[in-house]
Amino acid sequence: MTEGTPPRTEPTSPTAAPIPPAAAAGPTPPERRRVGVFICQCGGNISDFVDTEKVRQEVSKDPSVVTAEVHMFACSDAGQQCIVKAIQDKQLDGIVVASCSPKLHTTTFRNAAQRAGLNPYEYTQANIREQCSWAHTHDREAATEKALTIAEAAVAHTVGSRPLERLRTETTPHALVLGAGVAGLRAALALSDMGISVHLVERAATAGGQVARWARLFPNDRSGPELVARLLEEVRTRQNVVLFTGAEIVAKDGHIGDFSVQVRTADGSVVPLRVGAIVVTTGYEPYTPAPGEYGYGTEGVVTLPEFEELLGGGDGPLTYHGRPVRTVSYVYCVGSRADPEAGTGRTYCSRYCCSATSYAAVRVHARDPAVRQYHLFRDVRTYGKYETLYERSLKGGSLYLHFTEEAPPTVTKEDGHLLVRVRDLLTGGETVEIPSDLVVLVTGMVPRENAHLTEVLKLPIGKEGFYNEIHQKLRPVETVVDGVFVAGTAQGPKNVAESVASALAATSKTAGLLLKGYVDLEPLVARVDADACTWCGACLAACPYGAVEEVEHGAKHIAHVSPILCKGEGACVPECAAQAIDVEGYTNEQVRSMIDALAEE
Repeated sequence: MTEGTPPRTEPTSPTAAPIPPAAAAGPTPPERRRVGVFICQCGGNISDFVDTEKVRQEVSKDPSVVTAEVHMFACSDAGQQCIVKAIQDKQLDGIVVASCSPKLHTTTFRNAAQRAGLNPYEYTQANIREQCSWAHTHDREAATEKALTIAEAAVAHTVGSRPLERLRTETTPHALVLGAGVAGLRAALALSDMGISVHLVERAATAGGQVARWARLFPNDRSGPELVARLLEEVRTRQNVVLFTGAEIVAKDGHIGDFSVQVRTADGSVVPLRVGAIVVTTGYEPYTPAPGEYGYGTEGVVTLPEFEELLGGGDGPLTYHGRPVRTVSYVYCVGSRADPEAGTGRTYCSRYCCSATSYAAVRVHARDPAVRQYHLFRDVRTYGKYETLYERSLKGGSLYLHFTEEAPPTVTKEDGHLLVRVRDLLTGGETVEIPSDLVVLVTGMVPRENAHLTEVLKLPIGKEGFYNEIHQKLRPVETVVDGVFVAGTAQGPKNVAESVASALAATSKTAGLLLKGYVDLEPLVARVDADACTWCGACLAACPYGAVEEVEHGAKHIAHVSPILCKGEGACVPECAAQAIDVEGYTNEQVRSMIDALAEE
């Protein structure tokens, strides 16, 4: 709530299932609980370093544990069937699975519990693989002891659990795509194909992004401008796609399924939009070398994008400023793979550069086989099918010289000519001098300047400066902000094919969210004890998601947490001096009972 705004008189989450009051949140007394513990051997990943049978025997002594079993693979179909059968036969009201990271199989075991008729939120997973067997391969006894205490803490957590229901909110069948490069255009078209209306917002005056600058794209020799023109023409034929150029998002409110956003257009007007999801495909910027870096700023020293524009300028022999080019030297990894101690953040590989440069060399050779081409590289990373480009450049006469990070090439101008010097490891460290007509600095990708957008969307930034997904493999396009997805080079260096693939992944996630008309959310959110709360505002300041607001409650003001906006992060809990806030599934009482279990001798 901003200064001067009166407090709301009631909570503002009409589509969300209500959170029960604090009084109903107390744990069931331990003597009434019937907990089952299922210990996974993980095919030896756990049992080779943890005595799973001993863990089973010891945890069985807990009075709340009705049954404890050891399975070779708890996550397998057979393992899940055993868990389902035990829940039904033993009439369990809570389970613990001691296995691997919750990131892998939380959904698996929740679904198994639900199939057996058990509330899925009365299940706890104890990580005894990553935290025990993998971490302590040198000490089986200590790993076993640690696994036992973690399992006992999980039992205590389950004993303090209670049934919870997922929160449901309706969704608006409209999507916002930010960035109209190839990834954004392709995402907009895919969403349109599925009947979802799309607002496509591009900050630049024209759409197309960086691909529009590339005359030819590897490996199929397609024209970048033609590809962009074809996508734009297709976008213009779609009645359910609206393209804004010279525009940017200036404000966002709401939550997953129902965002209210404001877009400032090229004429300065502000257009309000309501969308159910947001896809961020804002792209990248090519690295611009500092003046003097590898001779940059000297006539004849160009970056890879500038060289691409030169190649696309016509056919026939290659010329530069009217002079024929007979020798080209390429310097790789400019702006990428920097020394971590340099503090630039550009320690990453930009992925596309090696393939793009090999492809450029193939095209130069096709135009004029007499041109001498030298590639000065640290490593050549033409991965996958792009290895063929590297082979074609070699067969075309390109020479590759290997330098180290400690001894990079130098580019100087002597007697009016460019001279490149490099210590070539492939010739035993000999210093090679290459008189060159053109030096191409193979520059990588850097994050686009999006500080305002980042603040509006509350998106996390990685150490390289690109937007962060939740998990690179398991949730590669989702962000910690529900309903906001990232794709393309906005989340890291990619080539065109990879950018489009990630855009389509974000599209599928968006469609899965919007087409069914509603979304179910985790109920593991913060709740406020209205009787204990005295409204000090500390929780409002601590919440990074804007989920807390001040409301009137009888004769006083209290905090209210929107269950749709809340992520259950818990930053508000330690800030509350009155201890009026708890997080469902991780209540103070549950946490204390887990600590007590861990502390037992």
